[in-house]
Amino acid sequence: MSLPPRLIEGYRGFRHTRFRRERDHYARLAASGQRPTTLMIACVDSRVAPEVVFDADPGEMLVVRNVANLVPPYQPDANYHGTSAAIEFAVRQLQVRDIVVTGHACCGGINAFRQNHLNGVDIRDGDFVARWMELIAPATRLARSCEAVDPLQDQTAMELASIRQSLINLRTFPWLAAREKSGDLTLHGVWFNVAEGALRVLDETAGEFTLLEDAPLA
Repeated sequence: MSLPPRLIEGYRGFRHTRFRRERDHYARLAASGQRPTTLMIACVDSRVAPEVVFDADPGEMLVVRNVANLVPPYQPDANYHGTSAAIEFAVRQLQVRDIVVTGHACCGGINAFRQNHLNGVDIRDGDFVARWMELIAPATRLARSCEAVDPLQDQTAMELASIRQSLINLRTFPWLAAREKSGDLTLHGVWFNVAEGALRVLDETAGEFTLLEDAPLA
């Protein structure tokens, strides 16, 4: 076998536990196609898996992940746009009813952007990441008014500002904005604290992220 042993072990565990329990559900998904109601835009960070954080069933949510959970502005041109294509598929084909931008604590992409602008650390060695992270630049101005701190000096403030900026960028997609205006689509922003397992939800009316209360841990 060419797969890493851990993946083989995990697959076999899945086959003998979850798949065995949910075989009929998987068969229905295969026969009828997917009908997720939520699009999650999340980071590639291996510590933050939306399906795990939100305890989702197969077929329940469509997940697109990229470095630092960013949404580029609407820009239909000859370039390749993976995240925008996923958004278009979710909104226009699957007609999801909710889009959730899921940021998180200790984001390496956000920190790289901060260090590049604070300390002149050059992250342009690679071919793609540095240009991608420049999508955050407008969020620095946004954060200074929303979080009352310099986001380049504060990792969390920059993470929260980036979520706000992605929501702004989502609304530049005309067919998405039209569905939101008609009440057929709702946008959300959340921030996940990896160490504490806690979720903060953006209230755009109040302009702040608030802790989502849950049942106390045993």
